[in-house]
Amino acid sequence: MCTETQALRKRSQTGSAPELSAKEKEIKSLQPYAKSPVGLFTAKTTSPKIILQKHDKTDARKYLVAQAGLENFIRSIVAALELKLPNTVRFNMNGQGVMQTWEDVYMAEKVYTQCLGISKRIYQTHAYTHEPERKLAYFILEEHNERSSWILPGFDFYVLVFCYYNDNKEVTAVDVQYDQMSFFLHCMGLAQVHAWFVEHVITRIAITWANAFHMTGLVNPFTFTLQLILFPALLMYCWGVMSTTA
Repeated sequence: MCTETQALRKRSQTGSAPELSAKEKEIKSLQPYAKSPVGLFTAKTTSPKIILQKHDKTDARKYLVAQAGLENFIRSIVAALELKLPNTVRFNMNGQGVMQTWEDVYMAEKVYTQCLGISKRIYQTHAYTHEPERKLAYFILEEHNERSSWILPGFDFYVLVFCYYNDNKEVTAVDVQYDQMSFFLHCMGLAQVHAWFVEHVITRIAITWANAFHMTGLVNPFTFTLQLILFPALLMYCWGVMSTTA
């Protein structure tokens, strides 16, 4: 006669979840956006439908919104909390501009994306947090940007969004915060060039220097500071010698 503990153990073993099929495993695997263009949502891991499927079992579905176009995204976000969108809103764009209506917000987004050569955006939320006592919802917004020309590199960007509403569950204010300089560097492709240069040039030089410095056995703040002084001075001296000889 088995004890109650043994019965519970046996029940938990027999009631364990069945092994997932290959298709279910593929859906449950969380993958970031592909760096290549997603085209007309033909890529299996980048379309809004697939994004929702991948997170269906592992995240709150209503808090994960994947949409193409800002207006579709905004309406999906507020629908998750059953909020209303009146025509007037205080939309603070990173402290660089404040718009008062949703029509202005949608028009500004449409115009500046065309000016920057962004042909399509897919929006996705991360870490959606709702604080009812403060009438506040905030999340990390991921933007997947495709470009209108092959010369311009596509890129992903992250934005912090705060959404405030009133007692009638009407959205009254939206505060968008992001690194504006980094955004424009990504648009021009300079951020990608800088990342490649740091990875393939600066990092290798730094590792070589670190290995050589470690082998001397003289690693301490004094010798490190001394190098910071001597190396630039040596470079300036060599440059001066080369200039005079030329």
